[in-house]
Amino acid sequence: MRFHTRKWVKPEDLNPNGTLFGGKLLAWIDEELALYTIIQLQNPKVVTKHMSEINFRSSARQGDIVEIGIDVVKFGNTSVILKCAVRNMMTRDLIITIDETTMVNLDENGKPKAHGKTQIEFVKDRI
Repeated sequence: MRFHTRKWVKPEDLNPNGTLFGGKLLAWIDEELALYTIIQLQNPKVVTKHMSEINFRSSARQGDIVEIGIDVVKFGNTSVILKCAVRNMMTRDLIITIDETTMVNLDENGKPKAHGKTQIEFVKDRI
């Protein structure tokens, strides 16, 4: 799994228990998956269609740094299925796993559009 983004847990990210609010973490994940898909498909018009079971394993506290990892599970005709894991860089604990998130490529009218991709491409290979 390739880890792409790090987030610093700040006071505004905490729940009443003093740990990272799950909704905040899911927002970070959804944004990172969208950005990853936009870069892979070279199209800024993508949406999240589905997330499989979300498994919270541990948490993070203020001051911790969390790291978001993504791998491609499968390229569909109009979609990309991704898996995700988030780990706490301070404790090395796995915070959350999501086995499958389906991201859909859209046309200018917001309808699913074939993307023609079959494998991960790195930006350095496109130049």
